[in-house]
Amino acid sequence: MKSTSSAHTHHTRLTAPTLPLLIGALLLTSTGGCEPVEEPAQTPQPMELGTSIQGLENDNGLTSNGLTFNGLAFNGLAFNGLAFNGLASSAFASWFQQNAMTTSLFMKYLVRCALPAGQSRTYWDGSSSYTWAGSLGLAPNWAGGSPATVAEQQVVTACLAALTNKFGRTVGISVLGANAQGQLIPYTNAELSDYPLREACFFGNIFNDDGLFVGNDQAPLTPSQSSLRACALEGGDECPPLVHIGSCQASCTLDPTGTYYTQCTRNGKTYRPITTRLRAQEIYACGDGICQPTESCGKSNRYDDCALDCGPCR
Repeated sequence: MKSTSSAHTHHTRLTAPTLPLLIGALLLTSTGGCEPVEEPAQTPQPMELGTSIQGLENDNGLTSNGLTFNGLAFNGLAFNGLAFNGLASSAFASWFQQNAMTTSLFMKYLVRCALPAGQSRTYWDGSSSYTWAGSLGLAPNWAGGSPATVAEQQVVTACLAALTNKFGRTVGISVLGANAQGQLIPYTNAELSDYPLREACFFGNIFNDDGLFVGNDQAPLTPSQSSLRACALEGGDECPPLVHIGSCQASCTLDPTGTYYTQCTRNGKTYRPITTRLRAQEIYACGDGICQPTESCGKSNRYDDCALDCGPCR
């Protein structure tokens, strides 16, 4: 995935069908009609490094506002208002109108994860038109107008979780994994080199109440360290309802090259994850001479009491 702050670009295939069916099956919760289509778990075949059309990165802020659980109010978002029968349904209208700004931001990220570049979905609420553009194409079945499979629910959930940012600030990350049909998100050697730290694994399913989970691939931050990627790196309950599970490798399986995770297991269920990488400079240290957005004034060398960078509090 890319953002305006990224120096890279990416290419994604497919052209757009015309509008409807935005929620049409991906947003699965308790509305009658269809059931998610189960599909057998697949382990995507690893791509030879350096052979993809273009490395794919994402900016988990995407815009200057960023995507945060608190900003999206995930813990207050009424998912049970979502329906299978598309944007024209009264259930979707009711859900959307609870807070158009919040739900539109959520839809922006959901469509960005689910649809490929070149596709978009538009919703008219009676007074305003909202259009959301695709990017990653993680849910091809749903993008073609069919009900979302369980695999699509899972990988889009993982994508949304990976794009969370506790501080709502823009920061570039590399996103690795596969779509619901096992096709890899393209990457290059240059991308892996530019983003050398394998940060975290994200998985779960918000569309059937399985929950959202994140595991660390980096050592826990020290008291002097901080990062805009606190949801992944700090552990604990930094970004509810995202649940931190500790080490990724305790719950997830790496591909043969050790580049990304192919599956993760929690409570006896297997999920399709997203793996993220980041640059070393995205982990800040109190004492580096810069008062970072994650740091605050104080009298010590802790990131939240950082006199060295932010001076004494007044």
